[in-house]
Amino acid sequence: MTKPLFFLGLISIAAPALARDPVLSPPINCTLGDTCYIQSYVDTDPGPGAADFTCGTLSYDGHKGTDFALPAVIDLWNGVDVLASAPGTVIGTRDGMEDFPQGREGAPDITGKECGNGVVVDHGDGWVTQYCHMMKDSIAVQEGDRVSSATVLGQVGLSGLTQFPHVHLSVRHNDKTIDPFNPAGTVACGPDAILSGTLWDRDMVYQAGGLLDVGIDTTVPEYEAVKAGTAGAAAFTTQSPALVVYGFAYGSRAGDVLRLSIFGPEGEVISQDAELDRSQAQLFRAIGKRNPGTWPTGGYSATVQMLRDGTVIDQRETRFQIAP
Repeated sequence: MTKPLFFLGLISIAAPALARDPVLSPPINCTLGDTCYIQSYVDTDPGPGAADFTCGTLSYDGHKGTDFALPAVIDLWNGVDVLASAPGTVIGTRDGMEDFPQGREGAPDITGKECGNGVVVDHGDGWVTQYCHMMKDSIAVQEGDRVSSATVLGQVGLSGLTQFPHVHLSVRHNDKTIDPFNPAGTVACGPDAILSGTLWDRDMVYQAGGLLDVGIDTTVPEYEAVKAGTAGAAAFTTQSPALVVYGFAYGSRAGDVLRLSIFGPEGEVISQDAELDRSQAQLFRAIGKRNPGTWPTGGYSATVQMLRDGTVIDQRETRFQIAP
């Protein structure tokens, strides 16, 4: 079992922006920083590059929404609800598309249907929100329905143009994309970008990259298993062939470091820094040690830290036992 220990380098963001603007709640029933996270923000770079509203790297060229993501594919099957972000009227829905990540063999043709299964809500005065990539057969509303911010629209899925489980929230005003974290479009970086307020109904936290999971296995796991949330050994004995710790992270920047460690009853088993050489939306690293002949029985811990400019920005730990 993994648990987040702490988060550093955060920006708390207060709301709202202007009285006439809609007030939005997060479109997903989860706890940010625990059972979900924000993978990507609206691209604020008008050129061929990409930048989020803080001038950070959590976006990609042309991205027109905010991606509220689940840590692993396996989390989908818990049935995570997608909620309307504000009161309004449903003006469009789509359902029936398969939950299948793009880029994998057998992925369906989604041309013209990149949003996947989704819902569009009209909030009046030219304001519209759109919810994408929802689970097949989960859409719970139909055109003409009135909704509140507590209305369940469906569930998080993997339909359309996506490679990870999330709901993509687009906010538009008179057909113009609006960043709910920076509705005024302030040309600034860091905290200055949000001094004019947001559209959110609560303080939101900007996490500039972090860890999604830490696990232990007896071999380096396949990346697909890590992303799915199915990696990791269930039990260990004194004869297990190796101990491997892996960390699954998002939002890396060139120069970041993942520090991976295992400690046992007799102290350090292995500890190593893995320097990251480029920005990546998601990644994982693993280190391990072969069995020296027998592992001491007892309690062990595995820790992964993500460091940026020498400062720990996130840390996760898991504990396990080695039995005779």
